[in-house]
Amino acid sequence: MKRRKFLERFSFLTGGTTLTGPLMRPAGGQTEKTEEKTPKVLTEIRVNAPSVVGVNEPFWLGIRLLTEPFFAEWNPIWQRKGIAVNGPFNHSSRGIRYMENVLPEWDNDVTISGDEGYEGLEKYSFKAGEISGSGGRRPVRRLEGFRFSSPGVKYIRVTDPVSGITGTSNAIYVAPRKPDKRLFWGNIHCHSIFGDGIRLPEEVYDFARNESFLDIFALTDHTEAITKGQWSYFKEVTNDYNEAGRFVTFVGGEWTSPQYGHRNFIYPGDDGPILRCNDPAQDTLQKIYAIARSAGALIVANHTASFGHTTNWDNGHDPEVERLVEVYSIGGINEMVFGLGPRFKNRSKDKEVVGSHAVDGLKRGFRLGMIGTGDDHDGRPGDALHQLQTKPEDYKYLRGPGLMGVWAEELTRASVFNALWNRHVFGTTNNRTLLKFTINGHLMGSEITAGGPLSVHVELAGNLLVQRIDLLREGNVVRSSEPNAPSANWDFQEEPVTSPTWYYIRVSMAEGHIAWSSPIWIKNA
Repeated sequence: MKRRKFLERFSFLTGGTTLTGPLMRPAGGQTEKTEEKTPKVLTEIRVNAPSVVGVNEPFWLGIRLLTEPFFAEWNPIWQRKGIAVNGPFNHSSRGIRYMENVLPEWDNDVTISGDEGYEGLEKYSFKAGEISGSGGRRPVRRLEGFRFSSPGVKYIRVTDPVSGITGTSNAIYVAPRKPDKRLFWGNIHCHSIFGDGIRLPEEVYDFARNESFLDIFALTDHTEAITKGQWSYFKEVTNDYNEAGRFVTFVGGEWTSPQYGHRNFIYPGDDGPILRCNDPAQDTLQKIYAIARSAGALIVANHTASFGHTTNWDNGHDPEVERLVEVYSIGGINEMVFGLGPRFKNRSKDKEVVGSHAVDGLKRGFRLGMIGTGDDHDGRPGDALHQLQTKPEDYKYLRGPGLMGVWAEELTRASVFNALWNRHVFGTTNNRTLLKFTINGHLMGSEITAGGPLSVHVELAGNLLVQRIDLLREGNVVRSSEPNAPSANWDFQEEPVTSPTWYYIRVSMAEGHIAWSSPIWIKNA
């Protein structure tokens, strides 16, 4: 039942409950008023492409033509066709409404160009084709058949010849031969109307794949709000959208304990038990760790230093299953106390719980890879707009979303899950900057033994200026570089280690963006 429309499942979407209340009306119980029909103008062209390809290897290009974000209209479900941007499930009891940032329609042409060795379309008309599932003329496309005939870091540019607005892709590393590992982008923390977010699961998955052009995605709702029947439905939708080589999805959820903090759980296959903190058999960390071990699941510590749902590292840890920590999401930075100070205040937390950051866990000896996530509640995984919502007051503190980079052999569930478990991952503030960090040839997330000097290699490629690269040892900056360029290679040697230690990389970029590698743990030979 590949990509069955949610209308066919409508009879049990809410586990037998009646669809009344905030699900079927705008926030606040008021009738939705249509915004004035003011013309929307092009403000930005967003361009995405694979981050790693081989010479002469065909690849795709994702294009979105954006305008100033606006609240979408909505219609009754029976007046809709397929998956659309409007609907009764686009308003939550928290006051979140669905915001749109794509032009409603666009009939013009754009020009496409690339760096040396570029082969592909030179012009594209948005009169041709439609985005899968949208049923409209919105200018969102995934185009195929692009390639580069020479190696190096490349970019593709898409331009509107009328306004002159140009969008530049993320950096595309073109390897001289078939790459051993590729960089994929994902988000494994997101919510729908079944938890405390908006939009139906199908709509959320569709957005992640066809609008944000993510490679990896997991819808991880607060499972305490999900019934047994709904869990079966969640798994079915997740597995429907999984497509090797195109879009990898994971069955999972968020265990939401007021006492022990929030943990995401991710399963390697198409099934797994639902975990709820309000189930007496699953109400402690030790109990869910045991279930995760039995099921081969992966546990992620979420927004660890956020006031009100904090991770207390004293409560326990299982190194076999709890392998990742959320270093950044819409709630802000979880790296270390007070983040990076005033330089990145726009991405710091309003309230931080001292002793509960990622570095605090690492200092205890926990071997946690660092990822960025969305923790999206607004139905837009990979491109959340929470920070533009002004009601309720509680949502004023939210930041832009995060993103996870994954170094894996191929885009399959098995390969990606293996990369997550091995911590071959890094986190960013929603920018697709290529980051590779190795010591003695071992990739981030590794545990190694070394008897001599450490050969450190850092590779960066993006479309923002890299202002500063910090090497941190046990949470302290020990070496820095300031390349002031969009791409950089940084190679040097560190002294041999005399006792077990760990290093990671933090990258500070233009526009307040940041990236964090997973650590590498080293013991002396």
